[in-house]
Amino acid sequence: MDGKPRPPASAGEAIQRMDAYVSLGLVGQQEVAQLLGLNVTDLTCLGHILGAGENPLGAGDLAERANLTTGAVTGVLNRLERAGYARRQPDPSDRRRVRVVADPTAAARVVSVYEPFYARLAALFADYSPDEIAVIADWFGRATEEARAHLEHVRSTSGRFAAP
Repeated sequence: MDGKPRPPASAGEAIQRMDAYVSLGLVGQQEVAQLLGLNVTDLTCLGHILGAGENPLGAGDLAERANLTTGAVTGVLNRLERAGYARRQPDPSDRRRVRVVADPTAAARVVSVYEPFYARLAALFADYSPDEIAVIADWFGRATEEARAHLEHVRSTSGRFAAP
């Protein structure tokens, strides 16, 4: 489908809309996590585990994707295992490592929660041309890297911005 004419928007307006989307997403993630009996960090990690599909992540890979320490990921994995969402399994190529896989029944529960939203997004993307979708995808990929760099900066200066 061809893209539709779009009203002009400045970078500032785009950032305001992004902020509104991110804010709503944070609230939504909290609600979904609560619905599934998880906290937001555990839900985020579970999303990375599910996203890995047939190529299960190692604990270190999960830590990197979630921007957590390996120690924090150990706690996350312990909670996900207790809740029945994921399990560790030995890495077939290196028995010293473990891979993390989602429980299929639990994965189906998570997918059922997100499926209606993803269907709405798919309908929204239908209003955009392939070239426009490529720009959107490029922007999100690049913005993710900028967010990661900013997170590293914030973590490195954590004491400088504390309340008096």
